[in-house]
Formats: sequence, C-alpha cells, structure tokens
Amino acid sequence: MAFKVAVAGATGAVGREIIKTLAERNFPAREVVALASSRSAGQRISYGDNKTLTVQSLDTFDFRGVDFGLFSPGAAVSAIHAPRAAEAGCIVIDNTSQFRMDQDVPLIVPEVNGPVLDTFATRKSWRRIIANPNCSTIQMVVALKPLHERFGVQRVVVATYQSVSGAGAEGMDELERMTKASYINDPCHPEVFQKRIAFNVIPQIDRFMPDGATKEEWKMAAETRKILDPDIAVIATCVRVPVFIGHAEAVVVEFANPAPLDQARAALRNAPGVRLFDERDDGGYATPAEIQGEDDVYVSRLRADPTVPHGLAFWCVADNLRKGAALNAVQIAETLITRNLIGRQAA
Repeated sequence: MAFKVAVAGATGAVGREIIKTLAERNFPAREVVALASSRSAGQRISYGDNKTLTVQSLDTFDFRGVDFGLFSPGAAVSAIHAPRAAEAGCIVIDNTSQFRMDQDVPLIVPEVNGPVLDTFATRKSWRRIIANPNCSTIQMVVALKPLHERFGVQRVVVATYQSVSGAGAEGMDELERMTKASYINDPCHPEVFQKRIAFNVIPQIDRFMPDGATKEEWKMAAETRKILDPDIAVIATCVRVPVFIGHAEAVVVEFANPAPLDQARAALRNAPGVRLFDERDDGGYATPAEIQGEDDVYVSRLRADPTVPHGLAFWCVADNLRKGAALNAVQIAETLITRNLIGRQAA
C-alpha cells in the first residue's frame, strides 16, 4: 500500500530533512507534496536521486486525500493548518511545540512509547494529530528508556549543549556570519540569539518562565514525564553552543534500584535506537561532529555516580535534525503503518 504525504514547512531545515529521510528510507509514498508559505511557492526541492518537488502554498492547499501530513512550519502556523488537515482526514505528525502537552494528542518516540498509538487511534477524542517531542527530549528518553525498564529512573539532572540548527536555518546563518565577522574584527550584532554565539555559549534557549527556568528546560521535564513516566523528576539546564548540527547532553540519573554498570551497559547495548560507544580511552566517545547524518542516539562516558545510592552518569549525542526531528516524525508514520492503525478511528 502506498500513501500520499504532505510535508509542511518543506523549505526549512527540518522540512528538507524530512523529505530527504522519506527518500532514504524508501517510505511507501505514492506522492510527496512540498508545502510552505506563499512566498516560497514555486521553489524546487530535491527528493531522492532524480526527483524534484515544486513547493505549493500551505495556505491554499486542500488536504483531502492526503494520508500523512508531516508538519514543521512553526507553532503558530501549525495551530492554524494542522487541525485543518486533520479535519480533512489526514494524520498530522507535528514537529512544533503547539500540541505536545494536549492530553488528546499523543507525544511519541517510537522506540520509547510507540504502543501508546494503539489506544489513541481508537479514541473518539483523538484529534488525528500526533506530536513530535522536543529534539533534546527525544535523545534523552531514547537513552533513558532501557535504563528505566531495568532500574526505575527517579530523578534526572541534565545539561544540554544544543547546536544552532535547533533555531533553524536562521540560527545557522547567524553562527556563520558572526564567525566570519570575528575573524576580521567586524561588528556583528545578534539577531536570532540573545548574545553573540560565535566562540561563545549561551545558557538560554527559549524565553524565561516565572520560576527562572527557560521554556526549553520546562519542555524537557514535562515531555519526559508524559513520554516515559509521570513520576520522574527532571531538572535541566539548556545551553546553546557554536556547533552547526548535533545536540549533546550530560545526564546524571538516580534510580530506585541498584544499577550495576555491567547491567546498564547490556541494557543500552541491546536497546533500539541506541549506539553504545564508550571505550574509556582518548577519543573513545562520540561528539556532535561525528554523528551528523546518523540515526542513532550515541551514549558514551557511562559511569557510576558515587554521590547517590543508585546513580549513573553518561554523555549522549544525536543529530537533532534527524532523530531529533525528521527521522522521528517519519518513524511515527512507519509505526502507524506497521501497527495497522491507518484509518482506525472510533465511531
């Protein structure tokens, strides 16, 4: 069976990666439609080795007959067009933050909570919208899932090192512009980020909330509880770093039960979507520069935390445009297909 797929936000960094991922994974698409704002209509985007897609206007597109809508146009745009697509019978997989905490919208990482889709697909209240989590949340819960199943995660302390591509193409352009300006001693004022990003790190992603946390930090805590376990406590510090692609995280976990290192290694080694690369030698760990284009979450620097009775610390990295966004969205669509959930809706 082949499906009609619409990619909204197709001209952005994530949208282009979605189209690339659909082709690379031979997604069973009979047709792929590229959608963006009216000012981008008419642009051409590569799809696979020999095809190009002509961008159409999202504002006027008719979603009737579309099976999957993979959305990454920004939260405000998704708020308007995702429900419109869903009402037309399309299953929307949304990469924005717009629907993530809606109780009638499943928040899915297939390797972690894919079976949740079984119950949502038959609920009368299902809105035919599925949310893709925040990129930093995705890679962390993929690594935590096998450890939680084995030892019971109680508390997580995480510091993130997030690349500028998390802020879209504009963020990547700003890092490039500021780096060049630094070399020739030209003034360059920040437009996308709060401070200079070249040769600097910025401990703020998204806006500040009343308790002093940023919205990004709140997302990691709230989303982890919705995806993995509502009783897990999470404290995050999210930092933007001058890296183009790839997020890294330093994670400290406290468990309910003893977590022997050899058992933790075995759990991670056998977990779907995880690549354990921990050689305890110079260079025996993964970095963002090495995992660009990779699908897995790489876990390194796994070690015991002696400051709590049952604790581990580790380092994990992932390509935020792939597993943190595009790949996860495509995997959700693949999960719906393999679990025979297309068209299943309570009357």
